Amino acid sequence: MSTTKYILGSFGDPDEMMHGIEKLQENNIKIYDVFTPMPIHGIEAKLGVPPSRLPIVAFLCGLLGFILGFSLLYYTMVYDWPMNIGGKPAFAIPNFVPVTFEVTILCTALGMVAIFFYRNHLFPGRAPRVMDFRATDDRFVIAIDAKENTDHDKIETLLKEAGAIDVMHNERKYVSYE
Repeated sequence: MSTTKYILGSFGDPDEMMHGIEKLQENNIKIYDVFTPMPIHGIEAKLGVPPSRLPIVAFLCGLLGFILGFSLLYYTMVYDWPMNIGGKPAFAIPNFVPVTFEVTILCTALGMVAIFFYRNHLFPGRAPRVMDFRATDDRFVIAIDAKENTDHDKIETLLKEAGAIDVMHNERKYVSYE
């Protein structure tokens, strides 16, 4: 039994990598992930990545901020300590707008940062892990799960035909910086 967990195809050009993705998909080979040193437009659609649910989370964080800001102002200005300032009513909506807006923006921003760190597993003290060190510099890497796709020679041949500079068999799940 092979201990290979991932087969990594390393490309020097994004167009060759896209061609490699097409070749693998034509042969019904499931791609685990793609690592690139820069954003490549259209790659999410090609890999079948679903759209992000981040706007929904941002809306919920903003809604929480709106409720917190409005509740704080209502409690302090209407319920706890109402003051008659120049004959204005205690519950005057225009007075609530600036603080409510600022608290909404603050909660949305802090919530999005927290969700970003949570979803990307960026916790304090965690060692960064990458499949291939060159993927952050100048290489475009396609990772294929070796357990799901058992015909390793066929995968290697397809990657080489598509223009892969190097095809590696990764023994461990990740290569660590440590």
